[in-house]
Amino acid sequence: MSTATLPPPGAFSVPEPDPEAELYRYATRCGRISSVDTAAAHLGLPADTVQAAAARLVDLHLLRAVDGALVPREPEAAAELVVTPLERAMYERRELADRLRERIDGITRAPAGATGTLDRLEGVAEIRGLIKLAAEVCRDELVVLHPGEAADDLVDELLDACYSVLGDGIGVRVVCPHRSRAGYAARARLTQLAGRGANIRTLSRVPQAAVVFDRSLAVTLDVTDLSARRVRDQGMVRFLLGLFDQLWDGATPFAAEDQGYSGEIAHDLQQTIARLMAQGLTDEVVARRLGMSVRTCRRHIAAMLQNLDAVSRFQAGVQAASRFTLA
Repeated sequence: MSTATLPPPGAFSVPEPDPEAELYRYATRCGRISSVDTAAAHLGLPADTVQAAAARLVDLHLLRAVDGALVPREPEAAAELVVTPLERAMYERRELADRLRERIDGITRAPAGATGTLDRLEGVAEIRGLIKLAAEVCRDELVVLHPGEAADDLVDELLDACYSVLGDGIGVRVVCPHRSRAGYAARARLTQLAGRGANIRTLSRVPQAAVVFDRSLAVTLDVTDLSARRVRDQGMVRFLLGLFDQLWDGATPFAAEDQGYSGEIAHDLQQTIARLMAQGLTDEVVARRLGMSVRTCRRHIAAMLQNLDAVSRFQAGVQAASRFTLA
């Protein structure tokens, strides 16, 4: 004969009563609470428990004193009375923070006619805080240079705040290396950003990690020593924008449906590899310049040698010189 399985202890336990909810429902049924003792007797709760619940409901503006009795108030009206002062305080603190920020900027801003400032920041927390603050006040355009380096994860982490503006009507353009198309995680990230409205293009090599906000403030990143530069000199900002636009014009648009290295992208990679090989650089240096592993770089070199029908690096360099424009 089978033995029935007993439910675990507490499986059918009755939830603990909420004195505040029960007292509020009692008040709405009766229209008022004339006596805490009477309410406690009706609810079957200790008088001190009902007294504490009534005090809490008064604090929440769900009960109000009228002619010696406690009268219930509509939940929406109570919420308005509780939340509005908090929202007003938050607004006032935000306004104070803006005024302090403007004052600090006014003190530290370079005088008219000066060449501007270049501030150094160190550490992930300080850099992330600067980028987050700059993104929050960005109103028009944000451009991102994302190089292919070993510290991709760190660069992504630091740049995450930039992408918080997507969907707010702010134009976001990103230039990153071709190799971002091939890695699963990097490609998934690009696809997600593109789906949220970012315009993305790729090219063989991005020389610098940098962000420019509203064509007026730039932040350059150096992940090798976890430092950044805040650039407020308008001449330097225009230089970075010019560099970005030049790279953007020569880059290949990214589309979610593209798979790995297409013909145009493969050709561009081989052209860049040939240019670097023609300078006499080793595989290791070429890989570092392109932000990829030596193994991956050698696969591209092997494909280029095969396409050029060359048997040596020297022969490939000669043939590449005649096929590619090696500037």
